[in-house]
Amino acid sequence: MSGTPTRILLADDQDDVRSGFRLVLDSQPDMTVIGEAADGATALDLARRLRPDVVLADIRMPRLDGLELTRLLAGPQAAQPTRVVVVTTFDLDDYVHTALHHGACGFLLKRSGPALLIEGVRAAMAGDALISPQITVRLLRQLSPPPRPRTTAEDNPAPDTRPVPLTARERDIVRLVARGSTNQEIATRLFISAGTVKTHLANIQSKLKVRNRVEIAAWAWETGLVLPGT
Repeated sequence: MSGTPTRILLADDQDDVRSGFRLVLDSQPDMTVIGEAADGATALDLARRLRPDVVLADIRMPRLDGLELTRLLAGPQAAQPTRVVVVTTFDLDDYVHTALHHGACGFLLKRSGPALLIEGVRAAMAGDALISPQITVRLLRQLSPPPRPRTTAEDNPAPDTRPVPLTARERDIVRLVARGSTNQEIATRLFISAGTVKTHLANIQSKLKVRNRVEIAAWAWETGLVLPGT
């Protein structure tokens, strides 16, 4: 990658978490951590003064929580909106919905690992939204419609028999995305490189006309490519 590195601000009340994130992100040639805050109020002040490209914000912080910080930095009333990715231990649905409603461009769980953290920053810079696969699967299962009742040929004389526009390998990748696998997990499972997975995902997005892995997973559940319990 070329150009100026992505400038990142870390907001988390745990010193060891911030240190770990800094090590991961500063190891990337296209990223640099420009500041740290141990509470939400300090993070808000630093974000307004330093103008980072991305803020990684925990939810439960002193003085100002991460959800309110997200609203102030990324919400519709923000004078100069900042990309905020929420990174937390708590995967409560209310937190996910509130964060996204307030303008967050990602919601990651700390246990998801360094690869997804890096991917989340890059997705934010690309104008995408990345949600931890575990959360995506749970939310999509809640939103999935119940199975349609079986009908006779008379009830449904002209079913849609158009083939799914994906190769067998692409279908395998879509199933794994819908079950919550990360790119690295998909690569390991299918004995291919992570770069090859990314290429396949780009092709899948183009074919399905979707924007991100969340919508790929939604397509898989809606079309029955992945069923509850499978």
